[in-house]
Amino acid sequence: MTGIAYAKDIVITSMRALGREDGVRVTAPDGSSAAAELVGWDPASGLAVLRASDLSLAPATISEIDVRVGHLALPIARSWTNALTASAGIVAAIGGPLRTGRGQSLERIIRVTAPLHDGFAGGPVADAAGRVIGVATSAQIRGLAVVIPAAIAWAHVAHVLEHGRPRVGFLGISGQGVRLPEGQRGNSTEDRGLLVVAVTPGGPAAGAGVLVGDILLALDGHAIGSTDDLLRLLTADRVGRAVALKLLRGGAVREIAVTVGERPAS
Repeated sequence: MTGIAYAKDIVITSMRALGREDGVRVTAPDGSSAAAELVGWDPASGLAVLRASDLSLAPATISEIDVRVGHLALPIARSWTNALTASAGIVAAIGGPLRTGRGQSLERIIRVTAPLHDGFAGGPVADAAGRVIGVATSAQIRGLAVVIPAAIAWAHVAHVLEHGRPRVGFLGISGQGVRLPEGQRGNSTEDRGLLVVAVTPGGPAAGAGVLVGDILLALDGHAIGSTDDLLRLLTADRVGRAVALKLLRGGAVREIAVTVGERPAS
C-alpha cells in the first residue's frame, strides 16, 4: 500500500488498502521502517491515519493553488518492492458533493484521466511542482476512482487526530427532498425543503419536537432542499450547539431550537 507523510510521525493512507489494523509497518523513502498503530479512520473518505513514532518523516507539501480542469495530475505510488511508480494525466472534472454511504459525503472530489489502479489507493496525486493536490482512492468510493482534494483530506485527518474519528453532527431524522408549490409555502420564500419521513426516538430532533411530516426549510439561515444540504451543514463545529431550525408544519412556518448531537460511530 502507499501512504502520505502528514507529519513527521503520521502517515495517511486508504483504509481499504490497509486491510488490517495490527502488525502494520511503515517504510520510509530511505528504506528505514517502523511499526505503526492505527490512530483512527474517516468513514466519509475512507482515509486511515497511522502513527509511526520511531520514524522522522518529511511531511508532504500540499498545493495552495486552486485545482482546475486541465491541470496536470501525477498519481504516485510505491510498488510491493518499494519501487517508485507513477502515472500521468490531467484533471478531467471537479464536482461534489458525493455521497459515500452511511449518511456520509465528501463536499468535493476530483476526477483525473490518469489510471488509478488499486496500488495508487492512499497515495498522493501531485501537480507539476510535486505538491500534493489530493489523495487517490482507486475504486473504494461507490466504485469510482476519485481523488480527495488535499485540503479536505487534511481537514478530515486533523479531526481524526483530535477525536479518534471526525465529529459529524446528528439530528436523528430521515428525509427526502420535495418541491413546494407557491401556495404551500406559508410566508416562506423557499421553494424546496426536506420532508421528514422518520424521527429517531431519543434523538436531538425528537427532543426538540420535530415530527414526521414536517418540512425542514433552513438551518441557521441556510436553505435545506435535500439530504446532502443537511449533511453539509452538520459540521463538527455545530456539535453540541443549539441551532435554529426553520420548518413548515400544517402550512405554517415555525422556528425551533435544536441542539446538534454527534453521529454515533456505527
